[in-house]
Amino acid sequence: MTKTIDLQIVDNVDNYIQNLSQLLMTCVDGGASIGFLPPLSMNQANMYWSGVDQNDTVLLIAASEGKVVGTVQLYLERKENGKHRAEVGKLMTHPGFRRKGIGRLLMEEVEAQAKKHGISLLVLDTREGDPSNELYQAMGYTKAGVIPNYALSANGNLDATVFYYKLV
Repeated sequence: MTKTIDLQIVDNVDNYIQNLSQLLMTCVDGGASIGFLPPLSMNQANMYWSGVDQNDTVLLIAASEGKVVGTVQLYLERKENGKHRAEVGKLMTHPGFRRKGIGRLLMEEVEAQAKKHGISLLVLDTREGDPSNELYQAMGYTKAGVIPNYALSANGNLDATVFYYKLV
């Protein structure tokens, strides 16, 4: 990595909402399959981030020179029989900062946060064929299965999603 990357837990989305919204819009416009279709407006992005329940979600950001260049979320399970598990979601890296290890750093930290919360099982999903599949497999996530026609893409195709898990 050429620039220093600072990882931090965000306790108050309001302090980062503009940076997070810009990152979300950039990633969605670039084709990321993270629950939205382009074009994503600033208002839609702000509404999403404002709705993140920080009682049930650990929000991590990666920043470089004061700019949010990556993020990931750990969704804590509140069901009585599932407090040992959590879902990893919305892993994003700004296109200008990809292939620099930021995604791996975020995933390593989300795993550390999971352990701090007593989590022993992580689950996640990603679009089949996306580069994120390689990252998850390299980090020891096990492919649990593929669901065809799971997510609508900007081009109108229904894409398959791969589900992964990892015991931490």
